Amino acid sequence: MPSGGELMHQRQRPASPAESMTAPPPAAAIADTQRSFFRRGLTREIGFRAKQLTALRSMIVRHEDDVLQALNRDLGRPMAEGYATEIGIVLHEIDVALKNLASWAKPHRVRTPLILFPGSSWVYPEPYGSVLIIAPWNYPFQLAMSPLVGALAAGNCAVVKPSEMAPHTSCLIADMISSEFDRSYVAAIEGGAEETKALLEQRFDYIFFTGGAHVGKLIMAAAARHLTPVTLELGGKNPCIVDASADLDTAARRIAWGKFVNAGQTCIAPDFVVAQKAIKPALLARLSKAIGCFYGSEPKASPDFGRIVNAHHFGRLHALLGDGTIITGGEADAAQRYIAPTIIDGISWDDAIMQEEVFGPILPVLDFDELETALGALEVRPKPLALYFFSEDRERQEQVLRRLSSGGACINDTFAQLVNLR
Repeated sequence: MPSGGELMHQRQRPASPAESMTAPPPAAAIADTQRSFFRRGLTREIGFRAKQLTALRSMIVRHEDDVLQALNRDLGRPMAEGYATEIGIVLHEIDVALKNLASWAKPHRVRTPLILFPGSSWVYPEPYGSVLIIAPWNYPFQLAMSPLVGALAAGNCAVVKPSEMAPHTSCLIADMISSEFDRSYVAAIEGGAEETKALLEQRFDYIFFTGGAHVGKLIMAAAARHLTPVTLELGGKNPCIVDASADLDTAARRIAWGKFVNAGQTCIAPDFVVAQKAIKPALLARLSKAIGCFYGSEPKASPDFGRIVNAHHFGRLHALLGDGTIITGGEADAAQRYIAPTIIDGISWDDAIMQEEVFGPILPVLDFDELETALGALEVRPKPLALYFFSEDRERQEQVLRRLSSGGACINDTFAQLVNLR
């Protein structure tokens, strides 16, 4: 085993795609090896963590073009979009971690009850041990690497399970990690449900999962067998409320961008719009205009619009086009897995499109007379991952934030809460 200073420089021969998919390292062996390495104590040292984060950053920068090409092959991801939403975010998170590493890990004094006088009380941040990261397909690079940044910054070992539904990115991640890190410290295991099941049978010290609620329940159940703490970043039907006081030009552009980036396959994308009746026609017109500005009169030919990840999801989304009245879009091409940026009016709360997360480039629009009516309809629905409200009325902004619960919320913009790193 190399020393802490040598670990980040060790190289192994990158596995070929065939080797990566057919002969992954055994899950149990990796879990045992990482526990042994963690007990050596190297990962607790701030200098060690900083070196590994620096190595991770250098690795990503060297492979920028490879990552962008893999994302394009898996999702039709435009190059600029791929850098902004995947690579750029991860590099920024690494920079933030390196800047704050020492202060995050430093013990800090807290108040001591009088009954314990003259003693003192301290909180000592400590790593969990070995972390399992299960990444999704929609942002297959960023949502594998961002949790890895946090795990390494906190002094953990990590196993990354990329999504098999983005096979080119998965293979690249596995090759990059195996070339840069010893697997006793950071490992990547490719594969599908069987490989994930094998990993979940091991005792990890923390599990980070991004994906759908159904699989999230399975992850939670598996973790419960070992009492392993879990972070689940799941999706949901994220509402976007627009009231009569909103700046409609700005609202339309920001809603359209947030909805249709990555062809709508984003867990925090606006899932549906609830607009005040008085401004709904004007908002619909501006949304259609914004789509034209972003992707041209033929989005299918635009270099800036992606594709649906696979045939299964294309079929699911295509079936949702039957509800309501299509205002713009609606075109679909199964051969290219293409669904146009689509706005649908005439939707009710009972329609099929309102019963599940859309997770694609289809935006249903509902309406309301009074804000109280909209809030009443929304607060009985499952808590969303994101909430958006466009309004110039400060009292209404406060009312919405206090009344509706969500994983994160943003006023007069979309996605901004995601990149608000401190």
